[in-house]
Amino acid sequence: MAHVKDHDYHILSPSVLPLLGAASGFLMLFGSVLWMHAITPYVFWIGLIGVLYTMFAWWSTMVTESHVGDHTPVVQIGLRFGFILFIMSEIMFFFAWFWSFFKQAIYPMYDYAYTVYEQPIIHAVDPFHIPLINTLILLLSGCAVTWAHHALVHNNDRKSLINGLAIGIVLGIAFTVLQGYEYGILLLHHGWEFGGDMFYSTFFMATGFHGFHVLIGTIFLIVCLIRAIKGDFTPTQHVGFEAAAWYWHFVDVVWLFLFFAVYLWGTSGM
Repeated sequence: MAHVKDHDYHILSPSVLPLLGAASGFLMLFGSVLWMHAITPYVFWIGLIGVLYTMFAWWSTMVTESHVGDHTPVVQIGLRFGFILFIMSEIMFFFAWFWSFFKQAIYPMYDYAYTVYEQPIIHAVDPFHIPLINTLILLLSGCAVTWAHHALVHNNDRKSLINGLAIGIVLGIAFTVLQGYEYGILLLHHGWEFGGDMFYSTFFMATGFHGFHVLIGTIFLIVCLIRAIKGDFTPTQHVGFEAAAWYWHFVDVVWLFLFFAVYLWGTSGM
């Protein structure tokens, strides 16, 4: 039951979740260091479980807050700005990988004692098979999510909302499966390696982190689909779905840059 508010802001109740999230994040970082030094992996996994629980509990609380009327128009603006800042941080994260890729591809200096140009090592991969198919899949999934958003906001068409989300999820899963298949071909049949070469490292880190973001975005859309089936989201109350749509479009745009920069330009031998 929604309650009547006499102001536009949401006063949060005391919660242990911020402290739990910070402590769990520290355990993940500290545990990863221990794991890399072959001491123990368990600290990392304990921290990861704590982070996952914090995320689930915090977002469940936010869903409950939206149901009881705490997400006023002013609060929704704050949530949108917060998510925009998060996406900006993600943009800078991928910018670092693009910077590394272009720097090593254009002017690799393997010995920093001498500014001697060395021909970059390029391992060709055909962009017009699996990468092109995955590009079309992601673009179609973005269209499906946009259709779902338009149906909700302009027509309150819940059937189209659910169908659009379902199509976007299926296409996101298809992208992940095809990328895994592509990795298998490159590693098992073409002799690629995750490390040992600057090109390999940058390629797998850039495309692999994008694949991880696709996986996270797919989970994001699945949660929105479950909420839509349960009757959540209205034309004026759908910040969670809007955030998922923004995130999915961000994933689409990053992949377009990866396709043109890494697959088309980066593996063509320049």
